[in-house]
Amino acid sequence: MKNTPLTEKHIALGAKMAEFAGYNMPISYSGIREEHETVRKAVGVFDVSHMGEFIVRGKEALALIQKVTSNDASKLEIGDAQYSCLPNHEGGIVDDLLVYRLPEDMCAEGEQAFMLVVNASNIEKDWEWIARHNALDTKMINISDETGLLAVQGPKAAEALQSLTDIDLKNMKYYSFAKGTFAGIENVLVSATGYTGSGGFEIYARNEDIEKLWDAVFEAGKDFGIKPIGLGARDTLRLEMGFALYGNDIDDTTSPLEAGLGWITKLNKGEFSSSEIFKKQKAEGLTRKLVAFEVLDRRVPRHDYPIEDMAGNVIGKVTSGTQSPSLDKPIGMGYVTTELAKEGAEIQVVAGSKRLAAKVVKLPFYKA
Repeated sequence: MKNTPLTEKHIALGAKMAEFAGYNMPISYSGIREEHETVRKAVGVFDVSHMGEFIVRGKEALALIQKVTSNDASKLEIGDAQYSCLPNHEGGIVDDLLVYRLPEDMCAEGEQAFMLVVNASNIEKDWEWIARHNALDTKMINISDETGLLAVQGPKAAEALQSLTDIDLKNMKYYSFAKGTFAGIENVLVSATGYTGSGGFEIYARNEDIEKLWDAVFEAGKDFGIKPIGLGARDTLRLEMGFALYGNDIDDTTSPLEAGLGWITKLNKGEFSSSEIFKKQKAEGLTRKLVAFEVLDRRVPRHDYPIEDMAGNVIGKVTSGTQSPSLDKPIGMGYVTTELAKEGAEIQVVAGSKRLAAKVVKLPFYKA
């Protein structure tokens, strides 16, 4: 099991630790509900240094990105970030990821550079998949093992962090980034992509600088109620927003169109992996869709629980479920037949011998 540069910090803070994606990660400190509320109302800090980062650089870097991802990276200006996915050749998803268009001072003349941020559990898989398609004038560099990452999330994040940098955090647009000095550390990349729905920033730096960054962030944020946050609250926060989790809501067998990710699947940008399959799905219609639902009961829906229609016919399964701290009710997502994917549709979740009445709702669950 791997450690992040901050593992000893988490242990010293009394975090409940567990294995996640091959890393020893903090699941909670003071408790998931309290940590969840901290991010919704103030500011919290996640250690997400386990995530993977690849640099793709060269004269045909954009061509490679366009070939392996579903979104249209040609729309990216320097300083833009984009949510996308890596389709496989069977209409499923290798991984979801972020694509950053990097400044050209990293490149030789005529080149472009991108950073891809991928899920920790898929680093090796994604690298091999992209490399397999790289018969182009493009260099790939895996910087995952030397890059640390903090996610500072919450409505008070900009105010708490601004004293540490000359980057204008308050006016940073969603899905953009800037490079600069942060807490006296040069060449830090700060982005605003977020996985919680409460605003905030991601701070990328070298592993050797992450502990200094962590300490500086907590010192700057002490008057704003800043707290360390574990992966448990990260999951409840993202689920309240309806953000997909790879391995639960999306995987190698799910189409981005089925998962409600048609908005990142640009079928008119040119050929890319599975683009013909997705065009056919769009033309012929889908047989299942990922939906959000609220349970009209107190019991929490769990991953892989069957979903039935009201006549008792199995129509799908739960992919994610939790007790929503913000709404104080059980919520979940799962795939169901298209006929029952409409808002207001009545379904039931099978929990052992019990059937939990539920209804399909519109995302996000949580509205600030």
